[in-house]
Amino acid sequence: MRRYFETVAGFPPEVVAVAVLWTAAKAAGAPRPLEDFLKCSKADESRVRRVAWRLKEVMKLGRRPIEDYVKTLAARVNLPAAVVKAAVELLEKNKRVLTGKNPWVSAAAALWLASFKKLGLLKALAEAAGTTTASIRNAAKRMRV
Repeated sequence: MRRYFETVAGFPPEVVAVAVLWTAAKAAGAPRPLEDFLKCSKADESRVRRVAWRLKEVMKLGRRPIEDYVKTLAARVNLPAAVVKAAVELLEKNKRVLTGKNPWVSAAAALWLASFKKLGLLKALAEAAGTTTASIRNAAKRMRV
């Protein structure tokens, strides 16, 4: 228990609380964008990310499977199961290209490509993923269909 306190020593309690909640949501299998947690706090995003990264290193937590992100986004924008299945297959083909990239953006790009690039859907996906339409389009350019 002591090593966890040493990991977050020197950070404000508000930053630590947001980082712990964000990390716990990921570990519990319900990943949420950091922006959802920052809305309720005055904590600085970069400091929260730093504390969360330290906690994940100490706790040896890995990133959730990309399918979780796809399913969460699809549920937020009410997409059918066929589109979700096509998006997951697309991500499996492009796993190497997307390594190290934001999973929310990658999932949104795959869903957008799987739905044949509907423009209205792009805006909805960007809002649901907490990102911009430009980042989704750039991620979609990197993917091979």
